[in-house]
Amino acid sequence: MAKILIPISNGFEEIEAISIIDICRRANIEVTIAAVENIQTIGAHNIKIEADCKIEDVKSDDFDMIVLPGGLPNAFTLANNNHVQTLLKEFKIKNKKIGAICAAPYALHTADVLNENFTCYPSFENKIRTNGYHENDDIVIDNNVITSKGPATAMNFALEIVDILCGEEIYTNVKNGLLAK
Repeated sequence: MAKILIPISNGFEEIEAISIIDICRRANIEVTIAAVENIQTIGAHNIKIEADCKIEDVKSDDFDMIVLPGGLPNAFTLANNNHVQTLLKEFKIKNKKIGAICAAPYALHTADVLNENFTCYPSFENKIRTNGYHENDDIVIDNNVITSKGPATAMNFALEIVDILCGEEIYTNVKNGLLAK
């Protein structure tokens, strides 16, 4: 069974985090939510999530992929947190999968793990870099790094993670169960 790590902090984008958690769990991917601040974390729209553990208790060897939801100030907190930054670098060195959506590719950029091609929430590329930014793509896969634009692309982003980690058959079953197009 594939295992993914989702670090969150206050101000995370709920649609992105919950879509990733829910869709990946439907595919029988083991999802661990790691709190960067308090175990009970409050999203950008005041939805509370109780994390499974604290980020400092996590080891990269226990996971196949790390996925960062966006939202503010979450994206900046992830970019400034030493544990998250170290984990991102370890995932890159170990050739593991890395994902980020919305403003969270900024945290990949600060860890120097963002590959050449990426997408993010429109205008946030100005905080990252314009070279390699794919303005018209909802999802960009560049080797082991997958990025996506924002809340409206969260379901397809999560389905893409399922496809990458579980293969086409499980991807198709989950997608069809969701009535996704």
